[in-house]
Amino acid sequence: MFQNNMSIGIHNIRPAKGSKRGKKRVGRGLGSTGSYSGAGAKGQKSRSGVSGLKRLGAKRLILGTPKLRGFKSLRPRAHVVNVGVLDKHFDGSVPVTMVTMQEKGLIGKGAKRVKILGVGEISHALTIQGCLISDSAKEKITAKGGTIV
Repeated sequence: MFQNNMSIGIHNIRPAKGSKRGKKRVGRGLGSTGSYSGAGAKGQKSRSGVSGLKRLGAKRLILGTPKLRGFKSLRPRAHVVNVGVLDKHFDGSVPVTMVTMQEKGLIGKGAKRVKILGVGEISHALTIQGCLISDSAKEKITAKGGTIV
């Protein structure tokens, strides 16, 4: 019977002979690889003094990156609040302003403009002050006896 004193473990496993190949040294000149060191064959682009954009493909990288298009408006976007949400949070005794909506957490602290939209139903009269308002919201508020200042 064959007896082996050597145990098999991760520390003594080796790849099969010939399955691994050495790393090719690239870009070290003609003497070490017998190639053109990434510059290609003869011609103007293979000579010294040619910028790296032409020689190393960086021009393709620059041209391939997406360019910024359009613009970003400097006017702040209006925060949107629906009439149905206002109906849940306001009972008609306090006017609806940006400050009161911020206190109730309906809009953020940095809101510069607020627009009220007509989504939802309203059950009592509200007083709206200092807000942009859509036509459908205006109809619903005035139909219940509310006012827009």
